[in-house]
Amino acid sequence: MATLKRDSRLTSWQSTLCGGLAGVLSRTATAPLDVVKILTQVGTFHSKQGFLSSFPVLYRAEGLRAFWKGNLTACVRLFPYSAVQLSAYHRLTVLFMDDLGQISQWQAIVAGSVAGMLAAVVIYPTDVVKTRLIVQNSMEPTYRGIVHALCCVYYQEGFRSLYRGVSLSILGAVPFSAGLFFMNMSLDKFWQKPGDRLSPVQHFINGCLAAGVAQTMSFPFETVKRKMQAQSHILPHCGGVDVHFNGVLDCFRQMVKTKGVLSLWSGLTANLLKVVPYFGLMFTTFEFSKRLFLYRNGYIISPLSNQLTPGVDQSLGPRELEELRKFIRHKNFANRNPSLKS
Repeated sequence: MATLKRDSRLTSWQSTLCGGLAGVLSRTATAPLDVVKILTQVGTFHSKQGFLSSFPVLYRAEGLRAFWKGNLTACVRLFPYSAVQLSAYHRLTVLFMDDLGQISQWQAIVAGSVAGMLAAVVIYPTDVVKTRLIVQNSMEPTYRGIVHALCCVYYQEGFRSLYRGVSLSILGAVPFSAGLFFMNMSLDKFWQKPGDRLSPVQHFINGCLAAGVAQTMSFPFETVKRKMQAQSHILPHCGGVDVHFNGVLDCFRQMVKTKGVLSLWSGLTANLLKVVPYFGLMFTTFEFSKRLFLYRNGYIISPLSNQLTPGVDQSLGPRELEELRKFIRHKNFANRNPSLKS
């Protein structure tokens, strides 16, 4: 699977910032598809006539800005999510490593999945807030922003409402991990070469296909989760959900009974259409911002190319390279001033 791998030539904050910028831009650009996906999953009136009709219906009802409802929340939550996920992933990979420091592919996927679950649980209330902001009518909003929504849900519905549907994030990680593992194994056989020898285009194709299959397999859990996040007796029309239920199992049962099994994949079209531009923008932004930092750190001669700086050891970390430069400058200065040796 394609990932935004950390480059040892970047500092921790530089790597985090590159990932954050890539995530913010790709999420913002594909926000309209995400909004339509969630509205379709919840079952609001916007999606009654189908996927394509949702766009003009939403535009007529709430205007152009409606396609970016909840986007600020989605962008803000990227940084704490990434921090928790990367920290947990690092600790788990160290735990899984053998005596030679190696880790198998399935162990890496398990480590990534568990790290993702932990991060999702920690910042889950922001996911609830994002769903509420998207399903509300932006012309007559119930919530005025992120903080106001958090406070309203907490004081009006209780602390447990901020974690409504969190169990589905954990359950959904099982088919998601299985999909990733299956696609990784299949794509390795397809390319007939190890992952570290694949080109950027091949990594991009791998990422899109693996994400598409994994998300398709885990999508029913996300659909039910969105309905649970949106449903509230305090909100108009109970949050706009198309079925009413009393829990996770009842939600599954009501959906299958009233709308059929395929309703569990409502919004999948928008989600799959989002995969390619999302990954494309994410990788492009990440690579460009990485080049800017590599140029600043002195590893490449220009941020517009990958040409390495002559005489620079690329295996050295940023701090080691800076210390080496200071040593060389000090040595050159001492050679030019023989009196310093006396």
